[in-house]
Amino acid sequence: MGLQTAFCLVFFGGFVMDIVQLPSAALKAWMDEGRMFCLLDVRTDEEAAVCSLPNALHIPMNLIPLRQNELPDDVPLVVYCHHGIRSLHTAMYLAEAGFENLYNLQGGIDAWAVEVDAEMARY
Repeated sequence: MGLQTAFCLVFFGGFVMDIVQLPSAALKAWMDEGRMFCLLDVRTDEEAAVCSLPNALHIPMNLIPLRQNELPDDVPLVVYCHHGIRSLHTAMYLAEAGFENLYNLQGGIDAWAVEVDAEMARY
């Protein structure tokens, strides 16, 4: 199965970067394949209490600058939030901080609930 991803070209901090927009189906395929990656949930504690993806590292967006040293730099990093906006901003910040191999979960956990896991709680 061919997986297509979209790229988001963003002008940020004086340069253009591209953050790969990873569709929910592609993330599910990565999980099913046993691919190595880190899943970063940047939602608030209250949001994470409603639902989350398995094995996600939860660091709220506002704490990323203080805790980015906890993130691995040797595997792809898939960032997600509710709809994909905060996670995109977080991925841009991490790219500027020197992280590579960054992905944004397209549509966030809400898209995951609609497209992959219909039993997941939505908010």
